[in-house]
Amino acid sequence: MRCPYCNEDDSRVVDSRSNEDNSITRRRRECIACKRRFTTYEKVEERPLLVIKKDGSREQFNRDKIIRGLTRAFEKRPVSADQIELLVSDLERELRDNFDREVSSEEIGEKIMDRLQKIDEVAYVRFASVYRQFTDLNSFINTIEQLKKQE
Repeated sequence: MRCPYCNEDDSRVVDSRSNEDNSITRRRRECIACKRRFTTYEKVEERPLLVIKKDGSREQFNRDKIIRGLTRAFEKRPVSADQIELLVSDLERELRDNFDREVSSEEIGEKIMDRLQKIDEVAYVRFASVYRQFTDLNSFINTIEQLKKQE
């Protein structure tokens, strides 16, 4: 591993730790030449997961895109960034476990909405309004009435 300070190619591992689900390994390293320490992260490269859009086109799964959408839905709600990150990590893990290479955007949207409904009803309605492309007030009212019936 190349030292970020002196560009030496030789370093030694001082400490290694894995995160909770063993998907990332944090390594503390020391450069052999300049003796400075730096941290590296190792992550297993996963197979690409493609999302089939409503128009039939395909794009690579992008967790940041989901985080942005959820952040907007949870705006001014009592939900932390860590909770959003955990929700997206759980979703991504489920998608990779249950779908080999491709998943529809509808499937992803429904899974997100199932989770949102359990966490925060306001965020659920906000997300649904964009995801289901509400065009009028009756769409909002119908969604809220469905939520009330489920209580």
